[in-house]
Amino acid sequence: MSRSRKPDWLKMRPPSGREFTGIKETLREHDLNTVCEEANCPNLGECWSGRNGTSESDSGGTATFMLMGHRCSRGCNFCDVETGGMEPLDPDEPENVGKAIAEIGLDYVVLTSVDRDDLPDQGAGHFARTIREIKKRHPGVLVEVLIPDFQGEERLVRKIIDAQPDVIAHNVETVERLQFPVRDRRAGYEQSLGVLEQVERESDIYTKTSIMLGHGEYDHEVYQTLADLRERGVDIVTLGQYLQPSLSHLEVKRYDHPDKYETWRRVAEEELGFLYCASGPMVRSSYKAGELFVDAVLREGRSVEDARASARQSPASN
Repeated sequence: MSRSRKPDWLKMRPPSGREFTGIKETLREHDLNTVCEEANCPNLGECWSGRNGTSESDSGGTATFMLMGHRCSRGCNFCDVETGGMEPLDPDEPENVGKAIAEIGLDYVVLTSVDRDDLPDQGAGHFARTIREIKKRHPGVLVEVLIPDFQGEERLVRKIIDAQPDVIAHNVETVERLQFPVRDRRAGYEQSLGVLEQVERESDIYTKTSIMLGHGEYDHEVYQTLADLRERGVDIVTLGQYLQPSLSHLEVKRYDHPDKYETWRRVAEEELGFLYCASGPMVRSSYKAGELFVDAVLREGRSVEDARASARQSPASN
């Protein structure tokens, strides 16, 4: 089996430059993992080089730290992260993340993790400690977290809420019909919707999710997924093109043109009322997170409820 040829709009230059090299060296020094590297993200160089995508950036870039090791207890068929052979948690990781943030000069941090179904609390406590460490060391840094589903256990999701990050994301990944084979069988559409709904119900923290296109979904299924997410109160959604990491992963069924992604952006924001939608072939769940809508809103001092009320009052949401 061979991989299908990528269209021209999906071709990216390999990462390079002083900022990129410096961040990589800092991560290795503190023995930290990033999903940017582990998942072979195509935007790695741009995000690490700062908001302008150049080495001259005078504002922090974006890096997504991957907590709790580089091996996942689940085996999703789209993901390039290694699975199995779980290792003990590094008790110094929360502090090391805090140190690295200062050295790199980030002002918007994204934390994610592998799934740790092998741990009694599935890693929720370790995740929460890292959030608190960052907030203690760097009060001005915005923290977005991309969390696992914690098997739908509300007490574990609540640990993340209580740590008070600025954004809580959990990815539904694909439409309901394709949850398997795309995701591990321990994941699930309703389970993911439940996690997002709990965050919206129990906090005033922004909620966010991501959908990959290219697995063979139909347009009406994408629309229904977006509608289901809005019904659960999700504020922000990203849509991007699935890229096959290797021949052992699911093949790409279709490459959508950038114009199609722009259509989905308009549907999400103007018709369904999401506060923000980032949609494009190269968009990922934490793609240039520091430039997203939530960064601007939070630094303006607007509350989540104010932003939601503005969206409800806009002509597009009537």
